[in-house]
Amino acid sequence: MQIRAARTSDIKGIRHLIDSYAPQGRLLTKETVTLYESVQEFTVAVEGDEVVGCGALHILWEDLAEVRTVAVSEKLRGMGVGHQILETIIDRAKNIGVDRIFCLTFETDFFGRHGFEVIEGTPVDPEIYAELLRSYDAGVAEFLDLESVKPNTLGNTRMLKKL
Repeated sequence: MQIRAARTSDIKGIRHLIDSYAPQGRLLTKETVTLYESVQEFTVAVEGDEVVGCGALHILWEDLAEVRTVAVSEKLRGMGVGHQILETIIDRAKNIGVDRIFCLTFETDFFGRHGFEVIEGTPVDPEIYAELLRSYDAGVAEFLDLESVKPNTLGNTRMLKKL
């Protein structure tokens, strides 16, 4: 198995992984066009020519990024694939200068084992909060814990890791 940066040819495999988790509400769905627009954010696990895992790093602010769309093929869950993807994403965040990474997840045990902690409120200064409010990105709204995103994220836990 290889862990690497995603390519446009991997989007169909990423789409398949998302579609396998979204119906149960375990993962938020994304439009295919959005996946192509954000392909450079994705890391994938590939076995042969099959995408068996994925995860993305999305920058929210100078020192803050979000881990998004972490998914592993059901047949490989519990075999360390998600761990390898997340560690690659964490290393990438460090390399580009991010100090904190955020996630919105049902998988609190998995992210907790990687140093993420549950957060309450919004851990940013008021002036940064005001700037972030101008974003149209749903991840920013989730990080800020805005009421507008709550119907789509009920039951998810907001977690943060300091790098």
